[in-house]
Amino acid sequence: MLVDYVRSLTGKDRSDESNRHLGFTLAFVAGAINAGGFLAVNQYTSHMTGIVSSMADNLALRLYVPVLTGMGGLLSFLIGAICTALMVNYARRHKMHSEYALPLLLEAGLLLCFGIVGARLAQISGLFVPATVMLLCFIMGLQNAVITKVSNSVIRTTHITGIVTDIGIELGKLMYWNVNDSPEMGKKVLANRVRLRILTFLLMFFFVGGVAGALGFKRFGYIATIPLALILIVLSSLPAFDDFTDLIRRFK
Repeated sequence: MLVDYVRSLTGKDRSDESNRHLGFTLAFVAGAINAGGFLAVNQYTSHMTGIVSSMADNLALRLYVPVLTGMGGLLSFLIGAICTALMVNYARRHKMHSEYALPLLLEAGLLLCFGIVGARLAQISGLFVPATVMLLCFIMGLQNAVITKVSNSVIRTTHITGIVTDIGIELGKLMYWNVNDSPEMGKKVLANRVRLRILTFLLMFFFVGGVAGALGFKRFGYIATIPLALILIVLSSLPAFDDFTDLIRRFK
């Protein structure tokens, strides 16, 4: 049933298939936020490698304001990941159904706020950066930590460097010619075709999400994040509802 499938995506009972499907969906959302958000705030908000490298360059050049700007984005991303860890571990210890759904519900609420009042947030300064940049960096940290916890660090959705690297490794294995099959040569070099397919789909979903997000922001502005928020609400509402019904039963 559709309800059971949706519940399996963010519920506490996990399977490899549900992890993959959740990863694909979140990769699409991350691509849309990252590419579309760039048009809104002129900064990629999940690219911590670039932010830290830029901080180092600007510090060497004694340009301290850009260093503080990068620090604001970096801290926002870090705090988002911390919030996910707190929520997941709290829900896990209390045996809640929504241990992975809670951070996604928070992300959905923040995306709704961004879509509705994003123009006003852009005029507010946060930690050395506009509040819009802080918010998007926080959201990216929040989401990346969710899928990391869900998949035991196997799947990432907010940055592509690791995914492309792993695709290259598997393609290298696939192209390797095992000329000598003698036992002295050790095990054959074999590609993990399942993993290669998953990584390729993650890359594709991120790219398609990026195109959709960029077109949405270009045409509709900040409100383009509202459909993304609705996707996350659909994904995560059932486990949260299960927790709510359990709470009601306790008080009866």
